[in-house]
Amino acid sequence: MSKVTTIIDIGSNSMRMVVLQKSSRFAFNLINETKSRVKISEGCYENNGNLQEIPMQRAYESLKSFLNISNALKSRKIICVATSALRDAPNSNIFISKVRKDLGLNIKVIDGEKEAYYGGVAASNLLHDDTFVTVDIGGGSTEFSFVKNGKIEKSISLNIGTVRIKELYFNKNNTEGAKNYILDNLKKIFELDIEIPKKVVGIGGSIRALSKIVMAKKEYPLDILHGFAYDVKDELSFFDRISRAKDNDDLKSFGVKKDRFDTIKEGSFIFKTILEELKINEVVTSGVGVREGVYLTDLLRNSNHKFPENFNVSVRSLLDRFQIDEKQSAYLGNNAKKIFDALKPLHNLDNKYRGLLVIASKLHSIGSTLNFYKSNDNAFDFILNGLNYDFLHTSRVVVAYTIKFSKKSLPTRSDILEYEELLPSLKIMQWMSFMISLNFAVNQDFSRPKVEYFLNDETLEINLSNKSFLIESNIDKLETPEDLTVKIL
Repeated sequence: MSKVTTIIDIGSNSMRMVVLQKSSRFAFNLINETKSRVKISEGCYENNGNLQEIPMQRAYESLKSFLNISNALKSRKIICVATSALRDAPNSNIFISKVRKDLGLNIKVIDGEKEAYYGGVAASNLLHDDTFVTVDIGGGSTEFSFVKNGKIEKSISLNIGTVRIKELYFNKNNTEGAKNYILDNLKKIFELDIEIPKKVVGIGGSIRALSKIVMAKKEYPLDILHGFAYDVKDELSFFDRISRAKDNDDLKSFGVKKDRFDTIKEGSFIFKTILEELKINEVVTSGVGVREGVYLTDLLRNSNHKFPENFNVSVRSLLDRFQIDEKQSAYLGNNAKKIFDALKPLHNLDNKYRGLLVIASKLHSIGSTLNFYKSNDNAFDFILNGLNYDFLHTSRVVVAYTIKFSKKSLPTRSDILEYEELLPSLKIMQWMSFMISLNFAVNQDFSRPKVEYFLNDETLEINLSNKSFLIESNIDKLETPEDLTVKIL
C-alpha cells in the first residue's frame, strides 16, 4: 500500500474523503478529512431512481476539489467507492463515465452487503468492543454488520435511508407509512437466523449528529465523538421529539445544527424504529465507517482484515510519528509491568490498568517533544485527542491523567474533578500516579538499569543494579499511596 492513500466515499447524501498516512507496517494516521453535502440522490426517488443533473454537477465539482486536496498531500493511491444512490440509479453510468473521462478517477460501485462489511471491518478494528451490530444510516440505505467476538458473521443492506424516507413518506406527512415500510424491511434481519446483539455501533452522519446532541444535553466532559456511549432507554423519547419537530426553530431548540435540518427528522425516526425493533440497550458512536473499512481491507488484506493480537494502532502511530526511542519505550513498558505486578497484593487493581500503565509509560515523552516545560500538561492535552482509535473514553482519560501526574506528589480530589465521571476512584488514580512516577525515577538517567522489586508486607524493596545519587534522591521524594514504604536495597 502507498504511504499516503486517499479514500473517497460517494454516499446518497454526503460525499466524504479521508487521506491516511502509513507510518509503519500496520500503523497509520489521518492527515485530512473533507466532507461535502452534495446530496447526489436528491430528487431521484421521485424520478424512478434516476440521478438529477444539478446534484450530479455538485458531486462532480466536489470531486475535482477532493482530487486537488489529495494531490497537494502527495497521495499516491486513490480508492473511490459509491454506494446506494449510484448502485440504484439506472443512469449512474452517465456520471461515472464523465468522472472517468474528465478527472481520470475510477469509481467503484459497491453492493449493499460490501458496504455493510466495510463498516464492520472499521468498527471491529478501531473500536474497543467485540460483540455488536453496526447500523449505518445513509441517504438511500441502512447497512448492518453483525460482529461476534471480533469476527463479522453477517452483513446486510436494507433500502431504508433518510433521503428515500423523506421523499417517499415525510414530504407527504405519512409517518405511519414510513414506519410500516421500515418494519417491513427489518423483517429481513430476523430472517437471517442470527443472534442480535444488544449493543449498536452507530455509523453515518445522522447517528453522529444525534450523538453530538446527546453529548451536549448530558454536558459530557470529553468532546470526542468516537467511542461515546449512551443507554438507549434514556434517549428514545428525545429522538421521537426530534422526528416530530414542526419546523427548523424546533430542531434548533433541540441542539440540531443547521446543516442537518434537512434529514435529521428522518434519521432520528429511522434510528428510533431500529433501536426499538431490535431491542437494543446501548449505542456506541463510531467516528469511522466505510472509508476506513475500505482502507483497512487493503492494509490488512493478508491478515483476514484484522490487526494482529494486542496491536493498538493509535499507540503504534504515536510512537512512530514522535520517533520515540524504541529501547527506552520497551524498557519503560516492561518496567511498568514489573512494578504493577510486584504491588498487586496491595493495590489489587484489575489487569486492564496494567495495560494502561504500560501505554502511559511508553507515550509519556510526547509531552517533552511538544514542549519540554510543562511536558506532563502538554502530553495530557494531546493524549486526550491523540488516542483516537481502539480506546474506551474511560481508558483514554486514565492514560492522560496517569501521564499528567507522573510526578512527586499524588493527585487530590480537586485534581480530577473535571473528568471525574470518566475516571475510576481517586485511590486507583493515586496508585497509577505512583507507579508511573517510580518507573521514571528508576530510569532518571536513561541508563535502563536492571531492577527487581520485592513486596515485603507494606514495604516495596527495590534492588537496583546501577544505583546513583540522582536516582535514589528522586525515589526518596516520591509520595506513596496509603501506608506503602519504599526501600532501596
